[in-house]
Order: sequence, then C-alpha cells, then structure tokens
Amino acid sequence: MRDLYSVLGVKRNAGAEEIKAAWRTKAKSVHPDQNRDDPEANQRFTEVGRAYEVLKDPAKRSRYDLQRNKVEALEREQTIMQQRQSAREAAEKAKIAKANAERILAELAQAEAEKAKADKQAQAAQAAQAKSEKPQPDATPSPAPAQGQAQAQAQAQEQPQSKPNGPGESPEDLVSRIFGNTPEAAAAAETLRREVEADAERAENDQSSGSARPASILAPIELLSSFVRRIRGIQPPPEKAPDLVVEATVTIDDLLAEKSVPITLSDGRELRVPLEGGVTQGHVVRLKGQGLKLQGMGRGDVAVTVRVAKDEKFTVDGYDLKTVLPITLEDAVLGCDAKVEAPNGPLDITVPAWSSSDQVIRIDDLGLPNGEGGRGALAVELRVMLWEKPDDKVTDLMRVMREGLFL
Repeated sequence: MRDLYSVLGVKRNAGAEEIKAAWRTKAKSVHPDQNRDDPEANQRFTEVGRAYEVLKDPAKRSRYDLQRNKVEALEREQTIMQQRQSAREAAEKAKIAKANAERILAELAQAEAEKAKADKQAQAAQAAQAKSEKPQPDATPSPAPAQGQAQAQAQAQEQPQSKPNGPGESPEDLVSRIFGNTPEAAAAAETLRREVEADAERAENDQSSGSARPASILAPIELLSSFVRRIRGIQPPPEKAPDLVVEATVTIDDLLAEKSVPITLSDGRELRVPLEGGVTQGHVVRLKGQGLKLQGMGRGDVAVTVRVAKDEKFTVDGYDLKTVLPITLEDAVLGCDAKVEAPNGPLDITVPAWSSSDQVIRIDDLGLPNGEGGRGALAVELRVMLWEKPDDKVTDLMRVMREGLFL
C-alpha cells in the first residue's frame, strides 16, 4: 500500500484541517465523473477515500504512523544486510581475480624467461655466423657453423611458440581465466583485443615502410601482462550506509530563482539543498556523503524529495505553472482582453470568443526552469463565473434557449 500522506499530498506533520482540505481537493480531481476516460479513476478515488478515513481519525492515524515507522526501520535493516552481502560477494570476486592474476603473472614470467633464452641462442647463432664468414687462409670453410646456425635459428623460432596460455588460447581466454565469464571480463577482453590488433597493425605498417623492427611473438602476452598488473591489488568498494530520506518544502519563488534552501536533519545538522538544474515537485536531490554514518561503513547520502508549498496564485504541474482566470458569461461568449497574474507580474492576454470553462491558454517560457536552458509554460485555465445575484434577463434568455419561444 502506498504512503497515505503521499496519496493526499501532505506532509506527515500536517494538521487535521490541512488533511481535510487536501482530501477535498484530491477527491474532486480524481473523481470518476471528472475522469470518465480513465479506467483507473475508481481505484484512485477509493485510495484517496481510504487514506482520509485513516488520517482524519487521531487513533487510527497514530496506529498507522507506528506501523509505518516499523516498516521503514525493517526496510533500512534489509538494505544494510543486502549491501553487506554485496560487499562480501565483491570481496570474494576480487580475491579470486587477484589469485588468478598472480597465477597468470607467474606463467608470463616463465614465458619471458623462455624468450630471453631464445634471444640468447639467436645471438650465439649470429656470432657463429659472423665468425664463419671471415676468410680462413690455407683452409677450406667448413659447413658445420652454417649448419649449427640453422639449427639454432630453428630452435629460436620454435622456442617462443610454447606460450603459457596453451596452444590455441587467445588473450580473451586469458582474461576470462582471471575474471570468469562476466560482463567485466568481456569488457576487459575487448580492450586487450583492440590493443593487440593495434600493435599488429603498427608492426605491419613498419614492415611495409622497410624501417621497422619485427613484431615480437610475445607481444600479446606482454600486453596482457601490462593489463593484469593494472588489476593487481584490487580492493572491493567500501560498504556504504543506506540513504537518509528526507523532504524539503520549497516555494515557487525558490524554484524560479534556482537558489538553495536549508533543511535540518534529525541529528540537528543543517544542510542546503541546491535547486538548480531543473528541479520541480517530486524531484529527488541527492547530497553525496552527507547521510548516515554507521560503524564500519562509509557515510551514506541524503535523498531529499522536493515538495512545493501551497501558493495562492499558482500550482505546479511538472515545469508548468497553472493559474485560474475567472471570466463572466458574456466575456466567455464574446471574448475579451484580460489581465492574468504571471511570475514576473500582471500580464495582458486575449480570451477568444466562445471560450468555455476548463479551456487552457498556454504562454510559453513563463514556467519553471527545466534544466535544459528553457522554461515551462504558464497555463491559464478559464473559469466561467455567474453573477453574484440572479439576473432576470439572463434567466429568461436561458429559459428560451432551453425550452424554445412560444407565441
């Protein structure tokens, strides 16, 4: 069940008269007769009636407040338990990833040692070749050094092929071995794959230009080694206390000026809530790191729900400001020029001929700031009003229009 105070649109410390007035306004706006095209009108009207039945009775209201406080306390406790469980799972995943990374790094170290050994053998083969090419007086060159060089080169070429990740295993598979089959692993593998492809493309470009060194067979493993070192020592995110949920009552002038407003927390601290960036009725402004501080947990946030105070001139509908303009019957039929109250002062508007009640005249860019450099509209609702005292001529005219003229 929804919060009964939210159903009526009042604060929890609202008085009996405020609750009664809110119920009348809400019941009128959601009445099924006024919302015949809405299939949920009956349900919403019943919900408003039930909320008023509970909140108008002090005893029922007291029991409801007590039960509501118990439910909220239970929800906060469940949130803390869920966050602790998530932190434990994150720590376990980080522990597994670190162990896998250490194992892979050991394999990489072995591969680098094998590479160094292969490089040493290749250097020995090159030295033997240089020695064999020197002219030997009174002797015929022996083919043995060339044969030894060929064998050393073949061994050097074959040695690095024994990769620590096994035959046919790609760098993506190595990342999967570290992180497991998770979205994070897929993202990490994609990053590594792009680095390997970029390295290979650079090597091809260098070779085509004739000025480059040959690409190392172990380049993907070297890239992976660099990547694994990034995640060494990874720590799970600190556990955070649940949000402190409060409400801030602001005026329409506050929203128009986009200034910050003060709120006082239950512990006596006073904070200021910024209203810039398109804030209106029902928006939640989050104050980072200003909430609850529990032992062994990081400080939580303060989630401030914005409530707009009742205004004599305007009501808030999203970023629009709504106002009512009473007009007489003759002005509704014939049209007229009128003045309407706007945020910046009185404004002249034209009422079209043959206007009816509930007709709305929208004036753009006179509403609340929407956070995108613009503003909502001023919505002027026309309301046809009769005279305070009955007029015989108008009464006779209406009777003739309804019943016809008999001679």
